[in-house]
Amino acid sequence: MSKSVVAGKANVINAHVHIYPDKIAQKAASSIGAFYGVHIEHDGTIASLLKENKEMGIDKCLVHSVATTVHQVASINGFIYEQTRLHDEFIGFMTLHPDMSKEEIKDEVDKCIGLGLCGVKLHPDCQGFYVDEKRAAKIYDAIAGKMPVLIHMGDARYDYSSVSRLIPILNDYEQLQVIAAHFGGYQRWDEVGLYHKAKHSNFHFDTSSSLYYLSKEKALGFIRDFGVEKFFFGTDFPMWPAKDELKRMDSLGLPDAEREMVMGKNLERFLRLP
Repeated sequence: MSKSVVAGKANVINAHVHIYPDKIAQKAASSIGAFYGVHIEHDGTIASLLKENKEMGIDKCLVHSVATTVHQVASINGFIYEQTRLHDEFIGFMTLHPDMSKEEIKDEVDKCIGLGLCGVKLHPDCQGFYVDEKRAAKIYDAIAGKMPVLIHMGDARYDYSSVSRLIPILNDYEQLQVIAAHFGGYQRWDEVGLYHKAKHSNFHFDTSSSLYYLSKEKALGFIRDFGVEKFFFGTDFPMWPAKDELKRMDSLGLPDAEREMVMGKNLERFLRLP
């Protein structure tokens, strides 16, 4: 068993989990695998997620889904809310789309805050927008100081979510709290040092879809460089089995207190979870 899930340890939180209605879960998981050229073992269903959580000792999950069109936004947010209502271990992040009007974004944010959703998930590569373009600014304006945003960062094939595009946003929006997914830049880890150009400390990272690729030395280097308090454990469900991601985390050899921070305490503090 992973050291991270030994009985008596602090809560383990998976900070990066995609969920879908059962009728489309398998298709969605397959589509993700095809998009990234990765074989996915999971069927993407909530039942398989709950089973994995129980088996691996994961106490909570930050769950979300991405709207690729405006008309999907309300239904996805309704689905995320419903799942958080059904499953106490789910922490819900809403979706938005940059083609929504300023008024539509504000209304949706206010509605979802009222429902208890805790943040926003954006995927520039899948949603087709640049992190630093004006369409996205409407979203940042609406949520800065209200709720954090988890942004998929990095892809060698595209420039939508390159680190260099995010730095000006971090600098312009001091009240915007950003979780930069995938150690801050999937497949663009050579750009992660650019985060030192941010004027404010308004960014964190998750570990999802990174430990499979990064060497132990590289991953530890990032953690030491930016501080262990900046990192949240995540598996990118349904991309990677939790058992494998937990083993990869433990292989880093973090001291127990630091491991507990990454595995859950940091996110509890960040989201002010009870």
